[in-house]
Amino acid sequence: MLVNQENEYRKRVLTATSLSYVIVILDTSIVNVALEPVAASFGSDITGLQWVVNAYTLTFASLLLSGGALGDRLGAKSVYLAGLLIFACASALCGVAPDLQILVAARILQGAGAALLVPCSLTLINSAFPVARQRASAIGVWAGCGGIAMAAGPLVGGVLIHLLGWRSIFLVNVPIALMGAWLTTRVESIRPDASGKPLDVAGQLLAIVALGASVAVLIEGAKLGWHALAIRAGAAAAIVGWLAFVSVETRRRQPMLPMGLFRSPVFSASAFASMISGLVFYGLFFLLSLYFQSARGWPPLQTGLAFLPLTASVAIGSFVSGALNRAYGARRLVCGGFLLYAAGFAGLLALAEHAPYWRIALCFPAVGFGAGVITPAATAALMTAVDKARAGVAAGVLNASRQAGSAFGVAIFGALMSAIQPLDAGIRVTVYLAVGLSLLAALSWSVALTLATRQARSTA
Repeated sequence: MLVNQENEYRKRVLTATSLSYVIVILDTSIVNVALEPVAASFGSDITGLQWVVNAYTLTFASLLLSGGALGDRLGAKSVYLAGLLIFACASALCGVAPDLQILVAARILQGAGAALLVPCSLTLINSAFPVARQRASAIGVWAGCGGIAMAAGPLVGGVLIHLLGWRSIFLVNVPIALMGAWLTTRVESIRPDASGKPLDVAGQLLAIVALGASVAVLIEGAKLGWHALAIRAGAAAAIVGWLAFVSVETRRRQPMLPMGLFRSPVFSASAFASMISGLVFYGLFFLLSLYFQSARGWPPLQTGLAFLPLTASVAIGSFVSGALNRAYGARRLVCGGFLLYAAGFAGLLALAEHAPYWRIALCFPAVGFGAGVITPAATAALMTAVDKARAGVAAGVLNASRQAGSAFGVAIFGALMSAIQPLDAGIRVTVYLAVGLSLLAALSWSVALTLATRQARSTA
């Protein structure tokens, strides 16, 4: 009887946390198929659309590490519920936003809610599944739900927009979030860590300034002109913000981001690989969304269907990554993933030739499968390399790196598409950039893993 009650309780925790993770990941991809309807509703240009996409991911990346720390200090259940309710309210505000400015502000609130609930959801899973094997299986289900949500996002968004309009892609989050909140009320509270480290307020503020200013310069530079006073001031703020952030985190006794972690070649390479993967994948995702809807005039439903070979390949890659990692090792798998990226992106030069869709779709499995295997393999290598006491912080850095990379990708690729005309020339430059960054990431990963192997042998 007691065993059955424990199993039911674990199912309840896993269902609640998986539901929340689904809508968080859904909102990183679903909004891309709504770009043209949003632009038509508010008369927005590419710059405005970049902010609609990036306001969410930028806030998510900036606050992710602090979200975990708040959960430790105030209780994971309380912070998780707060994040879920903030996300629900922000989604409702997105759905009724009267103008672009309100929509962007609501997307910022969505990002804040996501940054609170994602790390705390993992804490709740860890508490409910004390046995390592069961915990690994539960986290696999949780991550798999995120992979399915990411894959289904464009198609689900296309169907919703076709039937109910673009506002429905945000309003659909509300009942799902409220269901997750109701399930969470039946979850046991986790006692806050009274001896937990203090919040790194200075580091958090500097991270927001540095990331925000960097992305703002990239987005607004093409519109205002790269020599405009506001752009120069923003660039100066970004440089000062990054330098001050590194200085504060290096000197602080209990920093938000322990800089000593970067002494590990595997940690540095994992963070870099995650950032580049997010940058090129979501940058190209944004570019393709604009291309299909603006250049080819496809409606959201057709655009969502066009992405299906790409997003389905991501899900497949995520599910087989563990087996491939065991068979070939993280070094070969991540390098292979980035080489698939490079090959797939090179094939997307067909976009500049206005080739038929089937030629473009042929490149999607390579890009999607590469994206699917890179993040799990890099995460597994990272978790093996760091101390267990720092595993939570390391995982948070990895997620933040990927989200920051996706924000930079949308900003950089959108800026190139705005600055370089005609469209064919802009597409070629962005594709060449994606190929170059993919090859650079493959090289850096190979060098870092080789260096780590040599260090381990010399230590032994």
